Amino acid sequence: METFQHLLNGFVVALSPLNLLFATIGCILGTLIGVLPGLGPAAGTALLIPITFKLDPTAAIIMLAAIYYGAMYGGTITSVLVNVPGEAASVVTCLDGYAMAKQGRAGAALGIAAIGSFIGGSIATLGLVVMALPLSRFALKFGPPEYFSLILVGLSLVMALAGKSLTKALVMGVVGLIFSFVGIDPIEGAPRFDFGITSLLDGIRFVPVVMGFFGIGEILVNAEQSLGNVMVGEGKVSSFLPRRDEYRICLSAINRGTWLGFFLGLIPGTNSAVASFMSYAIEKKVSRHPEKFGTGVIEGVAAPETANNAYANAALIPLFTLGIPGSPTVAILMGALIMNGLTPGPLLFSQHATFVWAVIASLYIGNVILLILNLPLVNWWVKLLKIPYNILVVFILVFCIIGAYSLNNSVFDVGMMIFCGLLGYVFKKLDFPLAPAILTLILGPQMERSLRESLSMSQGDYSTFFTRPISLVLLIITAIIFITSAWQALPSAVREESKEAQV
Repeated sequence: METFQHLLNGFVVALSPLNLLFATIGCILGTLIGVLPGLGPAAGTALLIPITFKLDPTAAIIMLAAIYYGAMYGGTITSVLVNVPGEAASVVTCLDGYAMAKQGRAGAALGIAAIGSFIGGSIATLGLVVMALPLSRFALKFGPPEYFSLILVGLSLVMALAGKSLTKALVMGVVGLIFSFVGIDPIEGAPRFDFGITSLLDGIRFVPVVMGFFGIGEILVNAEQSLGNVMVGEGKVSSFLPRRDEYRICLSAINRGTWLGFFLGLIPGTNSAVASFMSYAIEKKVSRHPEKFGTGVIEGVAAPETANNAYANAALIPLFTLGIPGSPTVAILMGALIMNGLTPGPLLFSQHATFVWAVIASLYIGNVILLILNLPLVNWWVKLLKIPYNILVVFILVFCIIGAYSLNNSVFDVGMMIFCGLLGYVFKKLDFPLAPAILTLILGPQMERSLRESLSMSQGDYSTFFTRPISLVLLIITAIIFITSAWQALPSAVREESKEAQV
């Protein structure tokens, strides 16, 4: 009861005109940051910290938090409309969101993304109020072996993203892993696979790869078609809500996405992209028509977008209660807290109760603001589809080049994006799925670091992964996913061989 009294007091502070204004400004700026490829929540939040220097600490953190979760939704817009993800967590939204836009259902895709984001973010914030301390204590039990096993669960889901061919998905998974190993060895600090190119010492950055694969690759594929027929939709939106027969499917997807994103947000070291990919893969596994994923199914948008925003709010739990940042963006928020004389951790609730509960209350308010801002604007965003494709493609290219260059003010990153665009074109023509490569590129460095740290702790004894209960449970889940995916893939392969034999 005391907790909810604190929350009510927090709402009183958060609903003051000044704090409400900065929450609104943060949501608008966050949405714009999410729309711009290459920025993303972490870079956008970092760039905007200076404008909060002269603000009251409560207003400053409310605004920065709003930028954070606003960017999570903003990345959806370009993913759906032009197949260019604004940030990492929106990559998987391209798979079905863009397909829906080409079918003239961009409004429904953006609408369900806004609704799912609102529900996921609101429930995760409620979890922050009720379950912060006990769940954060559980997350502290995760050491390197548990992280490695958790990442294996994520990598095993590559097969759920396989599309028509499990073999092609595994090949693309290996491509992503190879890309992830370029740069400095995380343990020994020695350069590897850099071929004498100093720009590769920092590794192959995620943004140029994903914009090349999805943005440039899509442009090259579309160049073979009649430009006037690429975008099937005419920019008209009959509804931003699902069809009547889709409500049950959407609610189930939103429910699963919420709890998955919430759980992953509690574990420091994960990120929103992992939540989105895992949510999408789970929806494909439980679906009665997994073969339709990638062709424009609405649950393929609802689930990852919900998980994405649930993760964003849940990731604040370890920060507020234990002083542990769970992602780069949350680490930036932690720096902003310290700059304002506030130390994240258990004492934050006792020494600065008014501040912390006002920020928590602002998360509810921010989710409402995003819903109010984005649902009425769906028609405005979808008007982008009225632009002739031969004009729109110029803006997409400029977006991609600016995004790649601004990442590190590097022409090399622009070249890497173009190279990956050519690769993406080849992969699309050969019908290789791109999502597995992106997933392994994200998870590869974390997996390697966790594996090597685990073996250092156990002095090279691999049994450490099986003697720790949480790690063992995660490995069993990995094995189950692997076996069931392989079993489901087997009949289709057998059928193809029998057809070839008959011919």
